[in-house]
Amino acid sequence: MTGCSQQAPAPPAVPSASAQAAANDAAAAKELKLYQDMLDKHAENLAAPVGQDIVAKYPGTPAAAEVQKTLAQVEATAKTKAEHDRLAALWYYQTANVDGNQSTASTYSEPRGADSVRLVLRRHVKWGESAYLFAPDGSKGFVCKDLCNVTTRFDGKRESWKAYLPKTGEPAMFIKNDKGFIAAMQKAKVVAMDVTTRDHGKQTLKFEVGGFDPSKFAPMPKK
Repeated sequence: MTGCSQQAPAPPAVPSASAQAAANDAAAAKELKLYQDMLDKHAENLAAPVGQDIVAKYPGTPAAAEVQKTLAQVEATAKTKAEHDRLAALWYYQTANVDGNQSTASTYSEPRGADSVRLVLRRHVKWGESAYLFAPDGSKGFVCKDLCNVTTRFDGKRESWKAYLPKTGEPAMFIKNDKGFIAAMQKAKVVAMDVTTRDHGKQTLKFEVGGFDPSKFAPMPKK
């Protein structure tokens, strides 16, 4: 008997170091173009992870060296924009007909949940401009006799603002000097207000207001 022998397949060729380096340079250059295109579009939030990937995957390449010239600034800008977008998303703007034309801008107290209180800025064709707190649905509202004082801190700066309850009985509390309050709020990042509610007693309401966009708060409706 004669045995038959089967020849093992040859191992795949290993690319030379120079060929591998050329392949890395080409791949990195392709991603560098994507990185630069995103920067041209001011999309730093998308460019940052691409740049980080280039530096991690292709160290020592010309593309990695090019990215490292701008990556730190791109990461910082992306972080700033992300925080801006987060704060902006905390505000809600609406224009509607509520017994007349009305525009509102509102945000909720932190942490957000079922017991969050709304800070509402309102411009109404009949009722004028207002700034007020509105308690959650089902709440008994606020404790405030006649014209009460609400201790308020704009970025930690303590002030006292006069407030009152609406005669119509809604679970709300209005700031008497609404124009002054809105002006002060626009200069702050965080507003904290010490209030007393009928449901939970004394508490401090914290509002992150830095994302307020006055251009989205429509001007006083025309009569």
